[in-house]
Amino acid sequence: MDAKALFFYALLSFSAVSLRPALANNGEDPGLVMNFYKESCPQAEDIIKEQVKLLYKRHKNTAFSWLRNLFHDCGVQRCDASLLLDSTRRTLSEKETDRSFGLRNFRYIETIKEALERECPGVVSCADVVVLSGRDAIVSLGGPYIPLKTGRRDGRRSRADVVEQYLPDHNESISIVLERFGAIGIDTPGVVALLGSHSVGRTHCVKLVHRLYPEVDPVLNPDHVPHMLKKCPDSIPDPKAVQYVRNDRGTPMILDNNYYRNILDNKGLLIVDHQLANDKRTKPYVKKMAKSQDYFFKEFSRAITILSENNPLTGTKGEIRKQCNVANKRHGHEEEEEP
Repeated sequence: MDAKALFFYALLSFSAVSLRPALANNGEDPGLVMNFYKESCPQAEDIIKEQVKLLYKRHKNTAFSWLRNLFHDCGVQRCDASLLLDSTRRTLSEKETDRSFGLRNFRYIETIKEALERECPGVVSCADVVVLSGRDAIVSLGGPYIPLKTGRRDGRRSRADVVEQYLPDHNESISIVLERFGAIGIDTPGVVALLGSHSVGRTHCVKLVHRLYPEVDPVLNPDHVPHMLKKCPDSIPDPKAVQYVRNDRGTPMILDNNYYRNILDNKGLLIVDHQLANDKRTKPYVKKMAKSQDYFFKEFSRAITILSENNPLTGTKGEIRKQCNVANKRHGHEEEEEP
């Protein structure tokens, strides 16, 4: 091959590489892949990671929010950042439903998105920001680093009407929790590991008082009850008041297997925590995770991966939002997202 032919071959190869992200957005759907933004926004994952570190340093509780965002977004039909959309005159947002009580710090997702827009306008989806900020929050909390695929696109509508149908409540039966997560491919040890997220953060008193008033739930560890009563002194707490109990008094800011030791000792705050430690389907895994943090992290990583890949919009479906709380204005006959 002469020099001239070699030059044109190199030019053709370069063009093919540089066009790859464009092709992916114009008919060729690669689905979710590792390092999806390799050509279109090479710094994307580093920007998200750096923003998470900076924001976590200033506001420790953001890590709990990012982790919970991942659960609430991907757990309701698909990972498409529908959770982040504001209510409109016609539609109530998911984040304003009762099931989303306690979710907060959405403004920091916008901070991350703004940093990405400065580097690569209109390229990185809010859905990927939700997943990757959740992944990096896990690391900030001392948990494992989980390699996750990207390439999600954003949904155009919030689905508040189906939140109750898909997302299990903290105080529902373990059977319902297993069934809901099982529907998206997460098996029993995976569910047990995901509930290990209760190792960090806090539970608002409105979710606890039925275990304390009018009588204390007899299954609660009596050594733990005075602390709960002190933190939740009212049988009907003000939902807007910041009254809560730390999920794990020993290591409240660290994602670890101490949660499993606590619930085996009847120190779980929620009904689901108690059931997890006592149901014959889940108890063997609780015991195994209580003994081995490595096993907990292995199953947690596997379950988070499955959750993060739940029914995403990819290719030309959905959109890339400019702001995570507002869908873009529609133009022409864009391809609709799947129901």
